[in-house]
Amino acid sequence: MGKRSKIREGRWTDAHDGGVVVFLIGMTVNRWWRPDKWWPVFTAMPRMLAELSKDPDSGLLGYRLLVGSKGPYVVQYWRDTQALISYAQDNDQEHRKAWRAFNQRSRTAAGAVGIWHETYAVPAGAHETLYGSTPLMGLAAATSAVPVGGGRESAQERLARSAG
Repeated sequence: MGKRSKIREGRWTDAHDGGVVVFLIGMTVNRWWRPDKWWPVFTAMPRMLAELSKDPDSGLLGYRLLVGSKGPYVVQYWRDTQALISYAQDNDQEHRKAWRAFNQRSRTAAGAVGIWHETYAVPAGAHETLYGSTPLMGLAAATSAVPVGGGRESAQERLARSAG
């Protein structure tokens, strides 16, 4: 998840059978001169990821932190939508606290920082992956990786196999 991997020579694919939820979440820094508004948002995500990573029953399979032109974002892989929603709505977890704090701060400087997310529930048989001579990443890093071959040679075979 957060550590750097060695390059895996050859062609690899994920070994995940069944469905998966891909959750993209990020922030946009609209006013760089207002760190009082965007810094708390920036520091909230690592706390949430640490909390989720410590709990194998949370439903988070793995994640990757990335930086875009407007700010950081995270690609997360979840077991199912229920696990994602349960975490987001749990008053005892970091997300709910961060959400309340964001809403409070955003009232005092509207537009200084933005947040966004997208959720994709990918049913069984609707995903396939290929990694060629790269470090482990994406769904393979979140779950497990296997060499391409043995019924996983083409995208069509990998899609059929992911149907479980």
